[in-house]
Amino acid sequence: MRRGGGSSRVAGEGSGVDSGSTGGADLETLARVVGRVRANIERVIEGKPDVVSSTLVVLLAEGHLLIEDVPGVGKTMLSKALARSIDCSVRRIQFTPDLLPSDVTGVSIFNQNSREFEFRPGGVFANIVVGDEINRASPKTQSALLECMEERQVTVDNATYQLDTPFMVIATQNPIEMEGTYALPEAQRDRFMARVSVGYPVEAAEIAMLNSHTGSNPLDDLEPVTDAAEVRKLSQIVGQVYVSEAVQRYVVHLTSATRRSEELTLGASPRATLHLVRAAKAMAAMHGRDYVLPDDVHTLARPVLAHRLLPSVEAAMSGRSTSQILDGIVAGVPVPEGTRA
Repeated sequence: MRRGGGSSRVAGEGSGVDSGSTGGADLETLARVVGRVRANIERVIEGKPDVVSSTLVVLLAEGHLLIEDVPGVGKTMLSKALARSIDCSVRRIQFTPDLLPSDVTGVSIFNQNSREFEFRPGGVFANIVVGDEINRASPKTQSALLECMEERQVTVDNATYQLDTPFMVIATQNPIEMEGTYALPEAQRDRFMARVSVGYPVEAAEIAMLNSHTGSNPLDDLEPVTDAAEVRKLSQIVGQVYVSEAVQRYVVHLTSATRRSEELTLGASPRATLHLVRAAKAMAAMHGRDYVLPDDVHTLARPVLAHRLLPSVEAAMSGRSTSQILDGIVAGVPVPEGTRA
């Protein structure tokens, strides 16, 4: 088992990564680029460092992000700020009840001149797809995202089209106003690596927002600070981060405990286990480490797992949220000894 900041590595110790080491220069490059993107986003979203960190973790871990919060706290601003910080293709889809699956994935149209069908790509054909108010679309339209989010491809009329990398869906939804909305099905929620809530700003940040947002839109001044090729390289660096067998067991014990809990009718899936490890690797890299600590897993447990869980009837009637239930489960799972920094 590994501790400390050395770069030695035991090949084949069930780490699930390859035995080559992540060099210090690579981690320095990652820290430099992440710092630039973070600074760009924080010009728009002030006083929310944890939310920005979670967003960057999902980007580096090649996942998808669900931003769920009340109206007016900056959900769409956060997603747009990230999208504008990267020089890549970006598309925004406004989800509405009349949105069709073909609007998302694309459609084949018959060309009168060539006498052949031509494929017209839909909104998901971009590196970053911003889905605003995703729960306002019908379940049929929501299901159009399932294949592309998991397999990075779209199938239309028996033809499969690969999506470019990086590919990230950033979706927003409002949990308060439920009229005219459709709750995301479990299969859809499970494809989001993490869910974050922006929350209301502290007083100082809200006053600063008045100065920076009332004269002009700060999004208009954002310039890209990296590009798609560099993001791909950073994701490869994250993929090389070491995960010890002890930490792997800790992750599996956490997700298994959610499946055994009497307060939950639906626990975390095996996909959730994979997402938690990938996110922990990204967080470790962002902290300049080429190995994962249980602290990384502990920090990410709520944003990665809570939105996938369903409380039992008894727990819901007693007012227990899935986050509260999850916190109790995490507190009850022993942390591996000798691996906590």
